[in-house]
Amino acid sequence: MTTTWSGGRRAASAPALEAVERLRRSGDVHVWSWRLGSTLEPEDLLLDDAELSRVRRFHDQVDAVAVARTRAGARRAVGELLDVAPQDVSLGHRPCPGCGDRGHGPPVLFRPALPLAVSLSRTDGCGLLALCAGDRVGIDIEAVRPVDAEGLAGVLLTEREREHVLGVPDGPDRALRHFRCWTRKEAVVKAAGHGLLGAALTTLEVRPEEPGPVRVEYRHRGRASWWSVQDVPLDGPWAAAVARPAGQPGGRLVMR
Repeated sequence: MTTTWSGGRRAASAPALEAVERLRRSGDVHVWSWRLGSTLEPEDLLLDDAELSRVRRFHDQVDAVAVARTRAGARRAVGELLDVAPQDVSLGHRPCPGCGDRGHGPPVLFRPALPLAVSLSRTDGCGLLALCAGDRVGIDIEAVRPVDAEGLAGVLLTEREREHVLGVPDGPDRALRHFRCWTRKEAVVKAAGHGLLGAALTTLEVRPEEPGPVRVEYRHRGRASWWSVQDVPLDGPWAAAVARPAGQPGGRLVMR
C-alpha cells in the first residue's frame, strides 16, 4: 500500500502510514536525544548534497560535526519510527516566516511525505528531535552555563518569571531557572513557526515554577495561540523543552 501526501512528493510505505496513524491516535510527542561529540562516525555519513554544503560552510570543526550529527541523528530516528532506511528520510524547510526563504525556515519532513511535525535543536554536546502527528511542534535545548540572568531579564522575562529567576542567588540554580524559561519560550516560538527575532518574549508567560505540562498563551502580531509546554528530561547539563498546540488529545512525552 502506498500513497502520496503533498505536492507529488514520494509515496509512503504501508508501515510508515501505520506508524503515522498510531501517532495520530495517541497524540504522543516522541523525542530523541543523542550526544554530538567532536568527530563523525561512519553511521553519520547520511547527508544529502544540500546538507553537506551547509556543513562545509562552518569554519569550526566542532560546529560542523554538530550540524552533521544532528541531521544524521534525525534521519536515523525518523527512519526507525517509520520503518524506513535513514537514507530514504529527507528533511527540508518551510518558508522562513521573516523573509520567505526556504533555506532556513522551520524544518519539515519532506520524505517520506507524511503529515508529521518535526523540530530540531542542538547545543554543546547534545542534539534533540521532536516528532508528532500534525503540523506543529517545537523543541529547544540549551547547555546550562553561567549567564547574566539579571541583565537578560529585561528582554526575556515577564515580571512573574523575573521574580522566580532572580529570587535565588546568582549561581547554578539561577542559571537553571533562566534556561528553563528560555527553552520553554523558544520551543513555543519554534512550534508557532516564528523566529525569536521580533517575538514578544517579555509577554510570553511560561510559568517556570510549575513542572508542566503548562498551557501558555502566545501573542504574535495581534493574534493569540495556545500551547502545551513541558520540560524534556535529560541526563546531563542541559535544559530542554517541547511545545505543541494545546487542546489536542493524549500528548504524552515519549523519550526514545
